[in-house]
Amino acid sequence: MCGIAGIAWPEESTGHAAEHRNAAVRMAAALAHRGPDAQGSWQDKGLVLVHRRLSIIDLDAAGNQPFRSADGRYTLVYNGEIYNYRALRSELGTHAFRTKGDTEVLLAAWEQWGEQCLDKLEGMFAFAVWDAQQEVLTLVRDRFGVKPLYYHTAGNQLVFASELRSLLASGLVPRKLDTAALADHLRHGAVHAPRTIVQGVQMLMPGHLMRWTKAGAETRPWWNMVESAAAKDVHPDRLHGEVRNRFVRAVEKRLVADVPFGAFLSGGIDSSAVVGAMAQVSAAPVHTFTVTFDEAEYSEARFAKLIADKFGTRHTEIRLRPDDMLKLLPQALASMDHPSADGPNTWVVSKMTKEAGISMALSGLGGDEVFAGYEVFKRSLALLRKQGVMAMPRPLRQAAGTLLRKLKPGAAGWKAQELLRLQGWGIADTYPLARLAFSDAELAGLLEMPRPVPDAVAEEVHRLLASPGAQRLPLLSQVSVAELSTYLPDVLLRDADQMSMAHALEVRTPFLDHHLTDLVLGIPDAVKYPHTPKKLLTDALGDLLPVEVTQRPKMGFTLPWDHWMREELRSFCAARMEQLSKRPQFKAEGIKRLWQRFLRRDPAITWGRVWMLVVLEEWLAANGVE
Repeated sequence: MCGIAGIAWPEESTGHAAEHRNAAVRMAAALAHRGPDAQGSWQDKGLVLVHRRLSIIDLDAAGNQPFRSADGRYTLVYNGEIYNYRALRSELGTHAFRTKGDTEVLLAAWEQWGEQCLDKLEGMFAFAVWDAQQEVLTLVRDRFGVKPLYYHTAGNQLVFASELRSLLASGLVPRKLDTAALADHLRHGAVHAPRTIVQGVQMLMPGHLMRWTKAGAETRPWWNMVESAAAKDVHPDRLHGEVRNRFVRAVEKRLVADVPFGAFLSGGIDSSAVVGAMAQVSAAPVHTFTVTFDEAEYSEARFAKLIADKFGTRHTEIRLRPDDMLKLLPQALASMDHPSADGPNTWVVSKMTKEAGISMALSGLGGDEVFAGYEVFKRSLALLRKQGVMAMPRPLRQAAGTLLRKLKPGAAGWKAQELLRLQGWGIADTYPLARLAFSDAELAGLLEMPRPVPDAVAEEVHRLLASPGAQRLPLLSQVSVAELSTYLPDVLLRDADQMSMAHALEVRTPFLDHHLTDLVLGIPDAVKYPHTPKKLLTDALGDLLPVEVTQRPKMGFTLPWDHWMREELRSFCAARMEQLSKRPQFKAEGIKRLWQRFLRRDPAITWGRVWMLVVLEEWLAANGVE
């Protein structure tokens, strides 16, 4: 787990070499928190690569990067972990390995099989490999986008890095706000890739690669989630056993480490399942971490302790009081690589886990998306059963929506109104509303937009679910595809990466093992139907988890932000909203009116909608983006 960056340019001369070397030094410095154990750089004609290392597997200095092949043809910078590197090492038996880690195995696999090696990789990764013979630089990102990779092109020059702020530190990327991405950010709390909040900066999409030469760059997918899932078929008699086996194997693969490791334990189904599987396959007691609160309505300590006692873990309760969070908030906000309303929560958990001596932790992230755990899965099926409403004349539906908004002044009212305005009623139509924070009508009152900007999430979901492979998937799996392609990589995985790596803590996600997801996405709804939380998963796990956990109501990791924003954080929020209203992309009166409605406790203006704007302004100001 590391930070990578580089610059490639087409000039044959060395005129830009010194400028780009200095830019790369600045980029590496901006990634120091990701890799405190070692740093390195390598330069060729028209190329400079830099690396910051966090040592997790093979702590020897021989594994430092950039890593070069023995013949000097290939040079690699790599961020992530290849969990099956030992099996690949055996398969590459003729290679004379100099190290014991996964970096050299990855490079040897690339030498041996080229791009075809990607199908063999099991892990999370973002890497760049330079072929000096062909003068080709290839950037690659893992299947689900667990590891980030940002890039900027100007002419035929390419600048790339593990973090957005590293690109900005290069001095080669204009610090200009992308107005189209801004609308996207307000709609869904994050900008849907490949766009970012900064104009001209893009993310390499999950499961994609880019080939750069002096003539230009081309990007294409190397893995397709939908087609991979559609090809699987398991007999019902052995279905639960196969799900359990793949899950336990996914956890076991992610325990490869040469440093102390543990697990986040909330006491919910997903994290408890991870800890239970770890206890089954780990030779040593598992170290678990739980955030607890004095307020009973926020605390999951009782359920976490139940699991910790059952599996005999070395359990650490991290007591978080409101005053503690408020004191840490400035540091958390300063650590954000991109604006995120939920990021500070993960930052605090990661900080305290790292301070306990842990460098790698397993997380239950992805369990809800894969096993239909969110309410959006049940709502999507329920809405399909009501699609007869589309037979009503559209003016009548719109009138009904206006009435519902008046009768239900909160989020339920305006979302019902948006539903009744839709032209279609399939999952591709209704799903984007589940994650919508601001409607287009509200955006018109907040943003200076000459014309409506298309909803990137809605467009992506329509594109994905219109494919023949997606149409063959069960309905709940179609919702999973939407979640795994938008909300998970755009919000959850970005937050997990930026806030854990702010403390040089590696987080691994066994629920995103592609062997597991390929199987689960092909399972019929009748087996998966969520009339109890994640029924397929709990049935597959059998008696591994106690009923107190499998039947408990779902809780999120929440903090009393609503109260704080009106009290302790009121002046902080008011100042940011005021500054945001002065930006040319925003309508001043609209921003001020929104803040006042929140202070008056208008039920339609939840704290999350305002906090998103506060954090956005904080990030833009801190990073000089205008």
